[in-house]
Amino acid sequence: MMKNIGLQLIDNNDTGEIKDLKIVPVRDASNKIVSGLVIGPVMEQNIAIMLLAHQGELKFRPDLGVGIEDIVLSEDYLVFRHRIREHLKKDNLIVSQLDLFADKPFKIIAEYGK
Repeated sequence: MMKNIGLQLIDNNDTGEIKDLKIVPVRDASNKIVSGLVIGPVMEQNIAIMLLAHQGELKFRPDLGVGIEDIVLSEDYLVFRHRIREHLKKDNLIVSQLDLFADKPFKIIAEYGK
């Protein structure tokens, strides 16, 4: 199963509601829509969804969800670094770099395991 390819979601580079399905209608010669859902790399959007979601919010994976917005109420970055690694691992993502420290840029480098 290829987890790195799937349906694309609308992001900051598109118009529309963020996290909705990205749809680009393709029409045939008679102007009928023949396709529209955009397929492509999804690893980064999967990471973003896991970071934003709280546990229980993802219907098919209720055990996933970091709830990164809760960091605003906490100063324990170590707990969130651990939680991020733990939840990404549940989705078979191997984290090679995770920078999450106060007053520094947030960075994750990960890839799906073989």
